[in-house]
Amino acid sequence: MQRRYLSLAAAATATTMTLTLTGCGGGSGDGDVTLKLIAADYGDSEANSSQHYWDQLARAFEKKNPGIKVDVEVDSWTNVDKHVEDLVKAGKAPDLAQIGAYADYAAKGKLYSADQLLSIPVQADFTPALAETGEYHRVQYGLPFGASTRRLFYNKKLFTQAGITSPPKTWDDIAHDAALLKAHGVKMPYALPLGPEETQAETLMWMLSGGGSYTDSIGKYQINSSQNIETFNWLKNDLVGKGLTGSDPAKLNREDAFAGFAAGDVGMLNGHPTLMKQAEAKGIDYGTVDLPGVNGPAKATMGVADWMMAFKQNGHRAEAGKFLDFVYSDKNVEKFSGEYGLLPVTTSASQAMMADDHYAKLHSFLKQLAGAEFYPADKTSWPLVSKTIKARMGAAVGPNGNPSGVLTDIQNTADTEDNSGE
Repeated sequence: MQRRYLSLAAAATATTMTLTLTGCGGGSGDGDVTLKLIAADYGDSEANSSQHYWDQLARAFEKKNPGIKVDVEVDSWTNVDKHVEDLVKAGKAPDLAQIGAYADYAAKGKLYSADQLLSIPVQADFTPALAETGEYHRVQYGLPFGASTRRLFYNKKLFTQAGITSPPKTWDDIAHDAALLKAHGVKMPYALPLGPEETQAETLMWMLSGGGSYTDSIGKYQINSSQNIETFNWLKNDLVGKGLTGSDPAKLNREDAFAGFAAGDVGMLNGHPTLMKQAEAKGIDYGTVDLPGVNGPAKATMGVADWMMAFKQNGHRAEAGKFLDFVYSDKNVEKFSGEYGLLPVTTSASQAMMADDHYAKLHSFLKQLAGAEFYPADKTSWPLVSKTIKARMGAAVGPNGNPSGVLTDIQNTADTEDNSGE
């Protein structure tokens, strides 16, 4: 089965970055070259903004590459993808962009492929699952940048107070434990963020826990499969319908669910590594386990990756490639991943992290990466499908929701877009 891997979005706040590179070569003629990068910030405040990481990286690169300068501009995840889209449409594409999706630009022939940019050792070092997910028509254009996987988080104190002695392994366990938490006054026994912020992530996690996914083994959409319909009927009837989510899932965003967990108001929820630091900062004693499935732990979890890409427009292939080789050095990959609670996107950095007890809390997430399933990021139809999921799935599990009808409507949208765009 061709796996669909990480697009982190889910997963944290982000920033636009514009890098300017100056140097000779790459078909740009004599003199300095300005290379622009727009990328995402994974910090949640000015103090830990990715701006600081990139500024340090740029200065270090400039010292090793006289004549090449790097200028960094930062913006949020809310704006970054649209910002790049607008620049490309205006004929002002950046040289580099680190954003959420690459396939549409690859389909239009606007990107350099990985083998046109990177040295062989650097390209070969990408985690295979992530490299595959960066392919469009079997050619890699998307270079994975930040990665994460998902696990179920639970509040140990709230579980103990409710008399729960072990974390859930199955759906029945989730419903049983959520009922006990509700009886003991927990505001949100199970947080189910199907609000517009990151619905596509929570949806995929539940599909995987029920044995389904967005696509089948050959990459064809299977959104309204029997497994997926059964999954969302269960959520509607056995979790939301019994008042075990504490709020309307259609109005709950991931950011608010995470904040609720950090405040001690949420018993359990699906989360990525960033939640660990957020919970620890508030003194929450938590645990994590594999996503529960129908009869036991789910066979796969969701992975997310964001993408680095290089545009052809300005002709700065050589300069962009030199900078990217530097960006993906072990030292820099490890530093970025460790600082923002993300998983390394290269095999060598992953091995180093697994061998370092300093990152012990990330090990369980990292072990899942090779077998994780990702969004179908190689499909030009995915942005519209994702947008439709965000708009529809929350209401599907509400009092008047119709999971089968909603999933079928989204399937029809996906098929239409897939057939017209691929």
